[in-house]
Amino acid sequence: MAQVKKESKNNTQVKATTNWTEDWLPVKSIQNNCIITKSNLKVTGVKITPRNIFILDLDSQNRVLTGLKNFYNMLDFEFWLVVADRPVDLSVYMSQLQLLYNETQSQAIRKLIAQDLDKGTSFIRNNIVDTEYYFLFKDKDQDVIDKKIRLMINGLATCGLNASQVNNEDLRVILDNFLNGGTKTEFGTVMSI
Repeated sequence: MAQVKKESKNNTQVKATTNWTEDWLPVKSIQNNCIITKSNLKVTGVKITPRNIFILDLDSQNRVLTGLKNFYNMLDFEFWLVVADRPVDLSVYMSQLQLLYNETQSQAIRKLIAQDLDKGTSFIRNNIVDTEYYFLFKDKDQDVIDKKIRLMINGLATCGLNASQVNNEDLRVILDNFLNGGTKTEFGTVMSI
């Protein structure tokens, strides 16, 4: 339970207790690929497609790392590098495997499918997640936001990395990670009144 200090009419601080984290977060809403704060700042950015550069040859690794160093030095505004875990839902995949297992006559193929089902069950029991990487920033001006998004996507492309603008669902995942330790909530992260 969070405690929030509120100003009373005579400017004395009174402690009020609230059950909702949203009451002290400066988040008004999530819309149009932005977190809108109570001060009307927009928090947005890009999502980077993960890539394991360490399976590349040494020269390629160095090119990517040098490109990232140049990319960081090119950014002349405040940004946050955020790493968030997104829960993976394997239920559809597991259902399809089970159907395939039931329809297959070959014992050798059934054995392979059974192994995949066991591995999928193991992943589900261990709460597997996808790790996602984001560069976020804040601004009020939509034209400046669009320019920064293009700058980031193009800059990361020169490093050999794919990036795209975050969407509303990405921003909800980031807030879920911050607020709930990565546990997905079904009722929505941010509520606006």
